[in-house]
Amino acid sequence: MEAYQLDTIADLLISPDERVELINGEIIRRPMARAEHGVVQHRAGVELGPFDRQSGPGGWWIITDVSVGYELHQCPCHDLAGWRNERMPQRPRGVIELAPDWVCEIVSPGHERKDTLTLFLLLQRHRVPFYWLIWPEDRTLVAYRLDGDHYRVTATLTEPARVRIPPFDEIEIDLAYILGD
Repeated sequence: MEAYQLDTIADLLISPDERVELINGEIIRRPMARAEHGVVQHRAGVELGPFDRQSGPGGWWIITDVSVGYELHQCPCHDLAGWRNERMPQRPRGVIELAPDWVCEIVSPGHERKDTLTLFLLLQRHRVPFYWLIWPEDRTLVAYRLDGDHYRVTATLTEPARVRIPPFDEIEIDLAYILGD
């Protein structure tokens, strides 16, 4: 009997497939892009844009669809991720090996386990300070903050409103706009 060999980041980089990521040593296809997902991802980036500019609160690199190599067998592609400039002073390139300061996943039907359990535990283990989950169909955003070794819910938002959510609480974020209103 032959032993099962886990895929690595090197295997991911030479994969001929597009829209793939490395989760628990397995190269898996990402879900088909849906309009709901694209609208939320784009609009969240627009709302957080001031943090990625010198003219606003600044101080961040905010990136969509970015691959982060946490471990040899873990390289997910995050819907949105952000790094504070003081931790990453130069423009990021390629597969990023520094854990983000914030991650936002837009939960896709049929892939909930990856976002709510697998990535949740991976990010918690790598001490990513903030994790947001957005369910476009349910019009819900849940924000987590690392508290010691575990995530704690800091906000569960279901009403279209202007809100301040850490780590971006310097400005109001228009949740109605993000969710497609």
